[in-house]
Amino acid sequence: MSTPIDWHVRAKTAAFATDAWIDGRYTPAADGKRFARISPIDGRHLADVAFCGVADVDRAVASGRAAFADGRWSKLAPAARKKILQRAADLIDAHADELALTETLDMGKPIADSLAVDVPGTTRCLRWFAEAVDKIYDEIAPTGPHALALITREPVGVVGAVVPWNFPMIMAMWKLAPALAAGNSVVLKPAEQSPLTALRLAALFAEAGLPDGVLNVVPGDGPVTGRAIGLHGDIDAVGFTGSTEIGKLFLQYSGQSNMKRVWLECGGKSPLIIMRDCRDLARAAEIAASAIFYNQGEMCTAGSRLLLDAPIRDEFLDLVLGHARARNIGNPLDIATDVGAMVEQRHMQRVLEYVAVGAAEGARLRVGGAQVRAETGGFYVEPTVFDQVTPTMRIAQEEIFGPVLAALEFDGIDQAISIANGTIYGLGSAIFTRDIDTALRASRALRAGLVYVNCYDADDTTVPFGGFGQSGNGRDKSLHAFDKYTELKTTWIALS
Repeated sequence: MSTPIDWHVRAKTAAFATDAWIDGRYTPAADGKRFARISPIDGRHLADVAFCGVADVDRAVASGRAAFADGRWSKLAPAARKKILQRAADLIDAHADELALTETLDMGKPIADSLAVDVPGTTRCLRWFAEAVDKIYDEIAPTGPHALALITREPVGVVGAVVPWNFPMIMAMWKLAPALAAGNSVVLKPAEQSPLTALRLAALFAEAGLPDGVLNVVPGDGPVTGRAIGLHGDIDAVGFTGSTEIGKLFLQYSGQSNMKRVWLECGGKSPLIIMRDCRDLARAAEIAASAIFYNQGEMCTAGSRLLLDAPIRDEFLDLVLGHARARNIGNPLDIATDVGAMVEQRHMQRVLEYVAVGAAEGARLRVGGAQVRAETGGFYVEPTVFDQVTPTMRIAQEEIFGPVLAALEFDGIDQAISIANGTIYGLGSAIFTRDIDTALRASRALRAGLVYVNCYDADDTTVPFGGFGQSGNGRDKSLHAFDKYTELKTTWIALS
């Protein structure tokens, strides 16, 4: 039996790639600018990372465009692209411990989650799209005997990928895997709060055989680096995951530049509806607690609104409160930790401000609501539950992106659906009921891209992920993701 890894010891000697990755090599920013990465675990300084400006984005895009134009990747046979991407997945697996530790140090999630979820989820996504790319067929239109109309897919060109900090590797791969598999070049901007695994992944792709220039990684912030990607006239499409506020900026950037297509996966305020006929309240409460407290609540699909049928409200809420109190808030490097650190101090303060807003608006704080482990130098918020929440309160309307649950009461399925649909968002949702008619009625009525019945956050690469309303457009995962990174071309051949 292997000896368990002491992650605290390994963290002391962890080393990181810190320069941008442009045209197949690490390179500092053109102006030499860097920014500090501070670990949210304990405030330790991790690294000084290249801060890419407009000139660096220009270099990266030019590198990607040259690679696309000469066909070193875009014109490679799909089966050949597949082999390289599969080798990259093998290398990610081979470096799983290193990548998991880097992810935990950089953004504060528990090491157990980085090992069990983030690294395997990253390689599963890459392998699935690699395997899919040589199994997608083009079409012939039914035009009649006097013409042959071919409908073919072509890579869109140079793709800008802008990804968030809550699942840095997985979210990056949701963009990279289909975009690369389809034959595009990619300029990836990781979040400034979590750039380190993306920079390491770039070298692993190169080691696997990905040609120079096909993947470029430009760390930096949103107002400078992200804006430069959004406004760049030689980027053909942008895939973005992040807040609704920033997603709207990318739509503006597109209109101000070259009308590049913009695909958005933005915020959420997901409702979990618990009907009075729920078959297993204890199991449903466990799921509801996980839906909001997993990954410190830093999830776009976090089940942040708990809608409780009046007759079972008190019983169910007591069960959820028990789960909240039982969560182990600790050092993310401890394998037993359930709840890690918020990604940065500024975000922790934002979450705590929402707790104050909830109390000021008249919601009742039942558990949590405070910073903990402040003596460590890290940024921790305890699992928090409000009840007596009304639908118009800010904590029931706005995305908090932290471990804060708002419990609301309803009477009847019609009122539940009205409350559930009563926000600008439409990403995740769920209903717990034993009645198939109620389940089907709700699943059709809920304005959300994801509807879970008697479960939550079920996941597989084969199904699309995305939202309605101001939760965004387009879909990640599944074959539908190729729609974002390919163009359809019609070739009409007249037959004499």
